[in-house]
Amino acid sequence: MSEHGNPAWGALLSNFNRHLGMKILEWSEGAVTVAIDIQDWMRNRTGIVHGGVTATLIDAAAGYAGNYCPHPGRRRLSSTLALTTSFLAPGKGGRIVARAKVKGGGRTIYASSVEVSDDNGTLIAIGEGTFKYFKGSEGPEGVPVES
Repeated sequence: MSEHGNPAWGALLSNFNRHLGMKILEWSEGAVTVAIDIQDWMRNRTGIVHGGVTATLIDAAAGYAGNYCPHPGRRRLSSTLALTTSFLAPGKGGRIVARAKVKGGGRTIYASSVEVSDDNGTLIAIGEGTFKYFKGSEGPEGVPVES
């Protein structure tokens, strides 16, 4: 797995996800691997990764899993309809990684599942999301990236 993924993918992240330092490490049709390097301000009062950071990573990974666009200069967009998060263990490492896969759907709605591990290899959370494509993003050709 690449440490930084394709540099062009960073431009496809939302401003919020870029602010968190999120990186897309691997991306293909129906699957994505996304990571965040944990900063001290992302930890809760007990020193573990804050649940909000983990939930944000689950939401982003589940969405990006269905938004891969193989065409340069184009992208696919969707909006979260539903999100579930189950916390399984405390995240204590310096990086958390989410691996998401599309599980099914139709032309305009899809569902993804996600597993989040820390850099110690501990499975810290799982989640599922349901998403609706924006108009024009239903197919792999997506829509033009706006400048």
